[in-house]
Amino acid sequence: MYPAAFEYHAPASIQETLGLLGRLGDDAKLLAGGHSLVPMMKLRLARPKHVIDLRKVPGLAGVREEGGSIVIGAMTTHWQVESSPLLCEKCPILSDTASVIGDPQVRNLGTIGGSLAHADPAADIPATAIALGAEFVCEGPKGRRTVKVDEWFQGLMQTALHEDEILVEIRFPAWPAGSGGAYMKFPHPASRFAVVGVAAMVTLDGKGACTKAGVGVTGAGTKAVRAKGVEAGIVGKTLDQATIEGAAQNAADGVDVQADLQGSVEYKQHLCRVFARRAIEAAVKRARG
Repeated sequence: MYPAAFEYHAPASIQETLGLLGRLGDDAKLLAGGHSLVPMMKLRLARPKHVIDLRKVPGLAGVREEGGSIVIGAMTTHWQVESSPLLCEKCPILSDTASVIGDPQVRNLGTIGGSLAHADPAADIPATAIALGAEFVCEGPKGRRTVKVDEWFQGLMQTALHEDEILVEIRFPAWPAGSGGAYMKFPHPASRFAVVGVAAMVTLDGKGACTKAGVGVTGAGTKAVRAKGVEAGIVGKTLDQATIEGAAQNAADGVDVQADLQGSVEYKQHLCRVFARRAIEAAVKRARG
């Protein structure tokens, strides 16, 4: 299918982009890779009169370490996240998550910022962003502001990003020594979206007890959420098999689980529990070295 007619814009700076957003308002959509917006336009689910392509805007891509955090530009592709030597060394859960997104074409053109701003409920990166405690830096006509991940995902394809803003970078705070993380998902066989995906980060002390945890769930509901019950079930405890299994039973709590062609509510709740256990087990193995 072909999208409805639209006018294409390729701004050369953030300020030019913000000017277009301010002038065009609701009639404009940002293009940050295209693997979410373009299919929706082809199906006529989205009919923007103006498309603003961010590819030529400088300073929006790259991975760097800054002030104890990993900073990733919003236009950094999934492949760049997957292959980044810095991430492979210091935050491998991000590289691992990027490696299971879609297919090579998606990973080479799709961007981390595009995915997080689009907030597809079955996307992979949101769960890992929650587990890591990410922060989102947005720029608008009044300057920059930072939004914590627990305030970012607000509903079905809805985020805290204002219509006159762009997401410029995502910051992932460093975790203490003795930390490890993993992302596990049950993928849709065609799209590779997550039917259910769970990301887990844990920090273990010298005695093997969990001192810090982050667990995010995607795919099952209308938005990615923090599995607070799972986190509460492992922090302060030695993570043996029984403890992990018990905590994982809370993985679907607080998730607005939706039945669809991929499974019933009960089936998806079961997948949440299974993949929470697997993700925590893998995270613990990494934390132990």
